[in-house]
Amino acid sequence: MATSKVTITLDNDQLDEVRRLVAAGQASSVSGFVTHAVRVALHDAAGWREMLDEALRDTGGPLTAEERAWADGVLGVKPRRARRTSRRNVA
Repeated sequence: MATSKVTITLDNDQLDEVRRLVAAGQASSVSGFVTHAVRVALHDAAGWREMLDEALRDTGGPLTAEERAWADGVLGVKPRRARRTSRRNVA
């Protein structure tokens, strides 16, 4: 499996706790801990997506534009602004 090196930012307390786990032998390394955490989070996200897809199938599908606008109004959600493309991602 190919890997890529990335930089992440953690709260100091979180990093200290991860390092304690590594020192105690409960995690192989900081990188190993983060890799495991990402794997678990992706698995959880896939499970939630599956449950949502099933619920949508059972209730008639995703919201229409009108239903979403109504729900956003009821919930007080402000319209999203268009995101700018990062210069890093521009070819």
